[in-house]
Amino acid sequence: MKTHLSLHTTNLDESLRFYTTLLDVQPTKHYNDYALFVSDDPGLELALNTSKNVTPPRDTHYGIAVSSSDAVDAAIARFRSAGIDVDVEVEETCCYAKQNKAWVADPDGRRWETYVVLEEVEAAGATCCSSV
Repeated sequence: MKTHLSLHTTNLDESLRFYTTLLDVQPTKHYNDYALFVSDDPGLELALNTSKNVTPPRDTHYGIAVSSSDAVDAAIARFRSAGIDVDVEVEETCCYAKQNKAWVADPDGRRWETYVVLEEVEAAGATCCSSV
C-alpha cells in the first residue's frame, strides 16, 4: 500500500531538487509541467503539478517517520549537502513522544519533518508540533 499526494508547485525544477533530496529517490516521470516520484520507503506516490499560484495551508505539515536516529542524521546530511535549510530538534517532546527531527520547507513553503520516535511520553502539557 502507498499513499498518493498531489501537490502544486510554482517552480518544478526547484521542487524536483527538493523532493529528490527529501525522498532520496529520482522521479519516475518528469515532464515540463509534471513530475512523479514513487518510493517504497516511505510507501509514497508524489505527483507535482505546475501552477502559477500556490498557497499551502499554514496549519498543516507533512512528515516521514523513519526507524532510527541514524536515518534522521542521514536526512540532515542530504539536506545540508543540497543547500536546503534544516532545523534540527534532538530529544524534543512533541505529540506525547520524545523525538529527533529534521524540519525543512519545500520551495512553496510546505513544512516537512523527518523524524524518529525515541519513546512515548504521557507528560501533561506535552506540546504538539510547535514548528508548524
